[in-house]
Amino acid sequence: MKYTALIIDDEPPAREELRYHLEKTGIFEIVGEAGNAVEGVKLVNGNHPDIIFLDINMPVINGFEMLSMIEKSIMPYVVFVTAYDQYALKAFEEKALDYILKPVEQERLDKTLEKVLSSLEKGEVPIYERKPLTRIPCTLINTIKLIDIAQTECAYSDMTGVHVVTAGKEYLTDLTLKLIECRSDLFRCHRQYLVNIAKIDRIVLNGNASADAYTMSGRIVPVSRRYLKLLKDALGL
Repeated sequence: MKYTALIIDDEPPAREELRYHLEKTGIFEIVGEAGNAVEGVKLVNGNHPDIIFLDINMPVINGFEMLSMIEKSIMPYVVFVTAYDQYALKAFEEKALDYILKPVEQERLDKTLEKVLSSLEKGEVPIYERKPLTRIPCTLINTIKLIDIAQTECAYSDMTGVHVVTAGKEYLTDLTLKLIECRSDLFRCHRQYLVNIAKIDRIVLNGNASADAYTMSGRIVPVSRRYLKLLKDALGL
């Protein structure tokens, strides 16, 4: 039986080396590679791999932060790959399956793969302690824009994707609305909307038991009947 794997590392030679070692085993099908965490999250969402080999020290978003951006329901096993030994203890504190130091040595990799296969064959569900999401990665042309949760007024989903709204600006993210809700303080106010309670200026009640929340910048965020009471309770109204 083959298991699907992703390699996420900002160094192409390191990805090539690890792919070579993994493919030699005949056990893993490498379904994708990514050079940064944002691309990595997109690949995890699209492929639902059994395991990811994840570099820790990547630019903009490191490997630990990336784990906070993966939905619990599709969380793969994680093996950290790093050139920095000081990260090893933290990797185990994050309850990674294992870690490998660069340059990858076949003997060390074989020991890791024994542990990996044992867990996969038992069907154990990977559970990692992850920090709350504090920044939302958004994609621009040739740029990754990180939006602080505290600066976010609302987030919503439509046919074009998930949008993150700040005062006067709007961005697209590869994170799902469900993940942002679960991993941050943004409040569900509608099937397609989350709102930052700290950014609400006023709430206008409608005749059908729904409402519109106006943010401090004047953005209108719909509040459905299902969530209106919960929102009012959260605001102490």
